[in-house]
Amino acid sequence: MKNKLKIYRATYDLTQEALAQRLGVTRQTIVSIESGKYDPSLGLAFKIAKLFGVKIEDVFTHCET
Repeated sequence: MKNKLKIYRATYDLTQEALAQRLGVTRQTIVSIESGKYDPSLGLAFKIAKLFGVKIEDVFTHCET
């Protein structure tokens, strides 16, 4: 799954640590999501979208191979 988390985080001037604290996860979780090594749970994905005030589809997109 591709995502625009890094872009949204930069737009809101949040560090990985600050975003992690707001979401109740570790910084490593944010690093893994941004790098595409980890797909967040549906609940976490919704929390991220809500934090940025956007639809979940605006942050996360499914890649077809």
